[in-house]
Amino acid sequence: MNLAADLAWLIGIPSPTGEEEALCTAVARRLSPRFGSDAMLRVGNGLVVGRPGTGPLITLYGHLDTVPAQGNAVPEERGGRVFGLGASDMKSGLAVMLALLEDPEVAAGPYSVAGVFYDKEEGPAHENGLEDVLDAVGWLAGSDLAVVLEPTDLELQLGCNGALNARVGFLGQAAHSARPWLGVNAISRAGEWLAAMHRREPVVVEVAGLEFREVMSVTRAQGGIAANVIPARFDLNLNYRFPPNLTLEEAEARLRAAAAAADEVEVYDRSPAGAIPEGNPYLERLARVTGARRNGKQGWTDVARLSRRGIPAVNYGPGEVALCHRPDESVAVAAVEAAFDALKRFLTEA
Repeated sequence: MNLAADLAWLIGIPSPTGEEEALCTAVARRLSPRFGSDAMLRVGNGLVVGRPGTGPLITLYGHLDTVPAQGNAVPEERGGRVFGLGASDMKSGLAVMLALLEDPEVAAGPYSVAGVFYDKEEGPAHENGLEDVLDAVGWLAGSDLAVVLEPTDLELQLGCNGALNARVGFLGQAAHSARPWLGVNAISRAGEWLAAMHRREPVVVEVAGLEFREVMSVTRAQGGIAANVIPARFDLNLNYRFPPNLTLEEAEARLRAAAAAADEVEVYDRSPAGAIPEGNPYLERLARVTGARRNGKQGWTDVARLSRRGIPAVNYGPGEVALCHRPDESVAVAAVEAAFDALKRFLTEA
């Protein structure tokens, strides 16, 4: 087993969102000799490896896709780190999944272990390929614990923020820029609201003893049609990350209240927060085996999608959160090895 080499192999097969077919096929071919067709199911560009047995069912989850390349498509190992697109998010997690699924001691252990590889996680929430996989493979709903190997800096990160995106529109009246008093400038109308959003501080919220931060951010803006025309419309994107103690309906009401100064608010993208699997005995055992620090997941992951279907889930992976989606994305080989060792102990010790 060479986790660094496996990670470089995964990085070397490009898989930006919507182009995961080659990587899914490569993973299927690699695992086919060990599992065979009876224990492997392809769902589009998703792949389920393993099946329920006599022991408790532990499922491992990892998305195949990455964000677009930023001059970092070719993997490189140096200084104890592997550099390249997806090194932290989340091909290091995929490398750990592969090693666990190929390990004979894990196969002989007290748990039924299955791996779920899926596509389009980095794109719009409604296109995420995990939904199709979960619909097609009903027994996944019986998982006693799902481990999502997203980057967590080797922390156990429980739950996750929900996410809303809304188009916020300010309206005005077009006019010649030489005579602005004949119109209403939609962009400058938004100024006071934008200034208030700029001053808005994160709100720390404690849920089940874990800390989450509630944040709203303006992430895009578009307005104006020409350099000499007073803009009649100014559209912005408001991104809201909310803690697990809020429902989608409650979160949307809070977003609309924050954008009350706008003329139009259209919430077009909704992702619920992830539940915290309190009292789950397998999570408690995983915590003891890893000795990992527990924290709330500041961000959205598919833990939310799994928990919505009644599957207890946790984020735990070797990737480094601060390096995700960066041109210099990398991961420490020691962290990848530590994640593998910890999960192998969890899966092999009764």
